[in-house]
Amino acid sequence: MEDGCRLCPRECGADRTHGELGYCGMPMELHVARAALHAWEEPCISGEEGSGAVFFSGCTLRCVFCQNYQIAAGMAGKKISPGRLSEIFLELQEQGANNINLVTAGHFLPLVVLALEGAKNQGLTIPVVYNTGGYEKVDTLRRLEGLVDIWLPDYKYESSRLSAKYSHSADYPKQVKEALGEMVRQAKETVFDGRGMMKKGVMVRHLVLPGCVYDSKDVLDYLYDTWGDRIWVSILSQYTPLSHVKSYSEINRKITKEEYDEVVDYACFLGMRQVYIQEEGCAEDSFIPAFDSSGVENHCEKGVRNG
Repeated sequence: MEDGCRLCPRECGADRTHGELGYCGMPMELHVARAALHAWEEPCISGEEGSGAVFFSGCTLRCVFCQNYQIAAGMAGKKISPGRLSEIFLELQEQGANNINLVTAGHFLPLVVLALEGAKNQGLTIPVVYNTGGYEKVDTLRRLEGLVDIWLPDYKYESSRLSAKYSHSADYPKQVKEALGEMVRQAKETVFDGRGMMKKGVMVRHLVLPGCVYDSKDVLDYLYDTWGDRIWVSILSQYTPLSHVKSYSEINRKITKEEYDEVVDYACFLGMRQVYIQEEGCAEDSFIPAFDSSGVENHCEKGVRNG
């Protein structure tokens, strides 16, 4: 990165390799806030055993309603090496994880690639999930060719006005469309095993926001018109207005049942069949995991620190 960091659409140019923080809030060294079995993904991702979720610190978006704001803002996480990240992947596999779930990893991608290659050389065989807010560069995603099996992007907005207001990224709709096209290209097909677990494919998540049903419908229009049954879609009702969203009064509430049902009904109207919907009661902060560095440090490291 001689000309500075250009990994994400921000292209901030920060000299992250020498400790300067990028727009993501992170230097280049890997920072991970949690690595553990995670039960709160879609059923075909988590299953009964759980998804091996690795939550990376920092984020290239600035969503005002972010539920993981502690790690998105870099307030939590431990610095680790690519070698340790490879170990974490293998440890999660040993714990019975259905997959390795890379949560917001794009700003560390060159080192994540090294860790994935190392883990695969040491026996990592379970699918790898790339779990992202969708604000990605195609050139960056191409580095993951052959390493990622399941693509799990958000498609937050179709409106650039909303994306500018709530995620400080007016170009989000353009970038997510290009990124999704690359994900579909790499995935090639959708594969489920006999237990109904996804082994390969693309699932796009859309979080319904209060008062934004019209935009949710526009998102579904685009996804179905463009990709049809080549992808799965997960319509989320879990929007939780945490304390930092109070200054945005129009979204400082949970969505209503009527709002969510209207979006789901619209998906049915369009003829979408490959859709996950959420049960009531998911919009609670109790569903947000503790970013306490669980699973990040190995026992030897802990022994040295406690010694």
